[in-house]
Amino acid sequence: MCLKPGNPSEPCRMTAKDLETEEVHLSNNIIVPSQVESACEPDPDIPPTGVLKETGRNWGWILSGIICMNVLILGCVLVSGSANNEVNIGSTDLQIFLIVLLLLTSFWMVYYLIHTVRKENAVDYKDGRAGPIWLRGGLVLFGLLSILMDIFKIASYAGYLQCDSAVKVAFPAVQLVFVLVQTYFLWMHAKDCVQLQRNFTRCGLMLTLSTNLVVWITAVTEESVYHDAAPESPSNITQISGRSLYINKTGYGDEACTCSYTSCSIFKEAYYYLYPFNIEYSLFASAMAYIMWKNVGRVTEECDAKIKFRLKNILIGPVAGILLLVSGLATFVLYEMAMVNGGGDDDQKDKALLMHFVMNIVIATLMSVSTVIGCAIYKVDHREHVSEKNPTRSLDVGLLIGTSLGQFIISYFTIVAMAATGAEGYLNRLNLAWAVLMVIQIGLQNFFIIEGLHREPFHKVQAATVIQNPYVPQPGKEGSNFDGSDKNTMPSPAVAAHSLHGHTTEHKPKLLWKRRILKEVCAFLLLGNIILWIMPAFGARPQLDLDTETEFYKLNMWAAIVNIGLPFGIFYRMHSVASLFEVFLTS
Repeated sequence: MCLKPGNPSEPCRMTAKDLETEEVHLSNNIIVPSQVESACEPDPDIPPTGVLKETGRNWGWILSGIICMNVLILGCVLVSGSANNEVNIGSTDLQIFLIVLLLLTSFWMVYYLIHTVRKENAVDYKDGRAGPIWLRGGLVLFGLLSILMDIFKIASYAGYLQCDSAVKVAFPAVQLVFVLVQTYFLWMHAKDCVQLQRNFTRCGLMLTLSTNLVVWITAVTEESVYHDAAPESPSNITQISGRSLYINKTGYGDEACTCSYTSCSIFKEAYYYLYPFNIEYSLFASAMAYIMWKNVGRVTEECDAKIKFRLKNILIGPVAGILLLVSGLATFVLYEMAMVNGGGDDDQKDKALLMHFVMNIVIATLMSVSTVIGCAIYKVDHREHVSEKNPTRSLDVGLLIGTSLGQFIISYFTIVAMAATGAEGYLNRLNLAWAVLMVIQIGLQNFFIIEGLHREPFHKVQAATVIQNPYVPQPGKEGSNFDGSDKNTMPSPAVAAHSLHGHTTEHKPKLLWKRRILKEVCAFLLLGNIILWIMPAFGARPQLDLDTETEFYKLNMWAAIVNIGLPFGIFYRMHSVASLFEVFLTS
């Protein structure tokens, strides 16, 4: 039963959509602390446009963009030259350039940290969506593993000081300091909207962005060189150009140069496995630096509404995702052991490829089905779409679409090769099915994530958060309660909520089941993307282990396609994990 002015006994006839619309209106005035820990009121001093008009802003943006492009182009020239044995550019030349770049960026970040402490009005506004805690937490995790990689590098390179350049020891030492400074800088200031020295700050942030991208390009190119340096027989590409080739090529000096102690090979194998984390760290830092650059001079009313992470009533998605993750790890380990230690046993290699293809097909199929379920929930979800523009959300969407092109490129090249050759044999048919499913899965997942990022948080429409203030007199009531007895007694919030909507439990489950399904889907997709990141990041190369594409496109062309597309596909999976976590929280 619902009370209405003029006719308190008239029953309410409201649909579920009407109830949700009313809840949206009420939630604008009432916020429950258990759902949102902090709220902000509009600042009357903030201009309605949300952006301050500053003199010379355009030339500051142009100058910072020019700095970024020049550093990137010069870095690409040195990286590509050092990767080609016929060009007289050595790895020492590249590392000297990187050392200078890392030191300059570190000095600027230290200056920024000191400047913001001394100037009280240096940062008056902060972007609540920039640098969320899970993104900064991932940055810290990858940063710690990158530091561990640099320590292993220093320990390994120090054994060759008697016969090789000391620059190769200095570079990981400088990179270690750079990672420490940058991690602290981004953890503390990722949300800043700088208002002082804007042009200088833009140039410094673009220097930071380009430095991280050059470090990323260097690491990716090193990985690509090892895969390209393959023997004439394409059937042995992974066994020679994978892990063992990497370890062999990181030796220094001539063949007579040996390590001064016996642990060099152990350190080399150790930091090889940490390379994927360093690559992801550079990309995470690049994205956060770009958001800071976009926020320079920005005035925003947005506050940091802290939404709590809860797994209450969420079971199927996490459990199924963990089972998928464990199964994928087991098959990946068996696949890698077969490829590295299998020698020339073609039967063992075919069995490993069969197992790998089947596992990936199962993962892609389950993720596609769960994504379809999540997209169907959006059709019955009456949450409003976010209308205001935000550089963080725009970058998330751009990165999702842009980096997914890497996997799309590999999949479509595989589809064409399989179709042209007739997909003869069970391995080729499985490879074709996997490529098609990957295209479908990524397309569905992009739609699901982008739609979720543009929806308002669920707490704004949940019935349980709508509570009528019992201490505000209702019009026509003249301070009396609902039944007219004991005028000095105020109704409890539970009674007020009950009186407002009749029985709130009648429509509350309709909201809870939508929230639960979305959270289940997000948790499952998140864990699925983690295993799809682990496999290629740590050495799985079925594209090169199966000979069909290599024979169809020839080694040089196919290796270039894989080496260009795969790094973007790897980053796509990790960025999807971060985006799905955000969708999980807002659901």
